[in-house]
Amino acid sequence: MRVYVRRTLPVFALMTGLLAGSAAAASPAVTGLGQSWPNTTDVSASPNWHVYVFVRGNTRYIQINDAQGVVRGAFARTPYTVVGLPVGTDAGNLSTPDEPLPAPASRVSTQVYSGDGIQVFVAPQTDGTARLMAVGGDCKGDPIECNKG
Repeated sequence: MRVYVRRTLPVFALMTGLLAGSAAAASPAVTGLGQSWPNTTDVSASPNWHVYVFVRGNTRYIQINDAQGVVRGAFARTPYTVVGLPVGTDAGNLSTPDEPLPAPASRVSTQVYSGDGIQVFVAPQTDGTARLMAVGGDCKGDPIECNKG
């Protein structure tokens, strides 16, 4: 019986450590918002964009970077609303249901994130900027129409 416990205990401890490590790696980062290559998982739904999620308290921060790592913009998702943050080269081009912008020149968009009751779309513009649109998770059509922009 003692030999069995001696052999099983290290294996059990190793498995517990591995499981705890994978659970910790899956949780969103607390630091790194605004960095080109933050030390967290890229959760983008598009290979052409990078999306990073950070959490502090009850607020989720969703940062969108382009393929070169340039921070294009970020949104804060609270339990009550979604707001654009003043960070990134396209901070003036962030559209939310509460802060809609007029329709952009190019309406062609790509979904880059979906989760926590929010979807984020990026519509590259001919002038090199990008319109970043955060819409409710129940939007099934054009994100510009969902934001009434």
